[in-house]
Amino acid sequence: MNIWVAGARPRTLPAAVVPVLVGTATAAQGDLGAGRGIVAWRFVAAMVVAVAIQVGTNYANDYADGVRGTDSPDRVGPVRLVGSGLAAPTAVKRAALLAFAVAAVAGSALAIAVTPWLILVGALSFAAGWLYTGGPRPYGYAGFGELFVFVFFGVVATVGSAFVQSETLTWLAFGASVPVGLFATALLVVNNLRDIPTDAAAGKRTLAVRLGEPATRVLYAVLMFLPFATVPFVAGLGGRLLGAVALVAVLLVPKPVLAVLEGARGSALIPVLGVTGRVQLVFGVLFAAGLWLSA
Repeated sequence: MNIWVAGARPRTLPAAVVPVLVGTATAAQGDLGAGRGIVAWRFVAAMVVAVAIQVGTNYANDYADGVRGTDSPDRVGPVRLVGSGLAAPTAVKRAALLAFAVAAVAGSALAIAVTPWLILVGALSFAAGWLYTGGPRPYGYAGFGELFVFVFFGVVATVGSAFVQSETLTWLAFGASVPVGLFATALLVVNNLRDIPTDAAAGKRTLAVRLGEPATRVLYAVLMFLPFATVPFVAGLGGRLLGAVALVAVLLVPKPVLAVLEGARGSALIPVLGVTGRVQLVFGVLFAAGLWLSA
């Protein structure tokens, strides 16, 4: 695999794709023949923004953790370009800025078409991605990473994807953003669970480091099952009953959860990260399809 593709951490991309699918589906209207009122180019632009911000954040984290010395060549987990010496810090920093620039271009088109306020939302998203591990006081080092992921890869991305279509804020979009955000948070939790030993040694006080292994394992299990408890409320109260088809994805949850609860650590958690992303993607596709078809 090309080092730059690996450095973009493709296992995490469902966290960018799913909120756009689900948010767009919540904005669908009744006429299937007219695309249910969805503007195709806005959907594509929103997807470009979400994926580019995710990739930019991943490169920014790679750069910041590498120059801080948090990552080292013997780190367990997906490849880190700076920490492993595969790429110069300046090159990784440029890659992060390029990804954010791509997001800015696509986001500017949406802002022109919808509202200039989207520029502010985009700027906050860029800042949150960069300051997660960058800047003088990175909040990811203080245990707030999970909050960032839930807010930006859950609420903001889902509601924003709905807003660029309907140009209005709806309770359905906010409700649908909750399970999306929970799954995105689960991705970060299992990633940080794997890194507890190295993060603790480097002074990176992630939530997993603060909670310790046993509590973090329980937190992961809760985050993997809790989204399914929200589905009946979102689908029922939103009048999108076919959204309940997403409950089928619960069949995929026991395997990664059991691996975590039974004590998987280190390299054994790498495939769990991949499975977590796949669960999120399957859930998201089913949830979006159900919400769309019952519009």
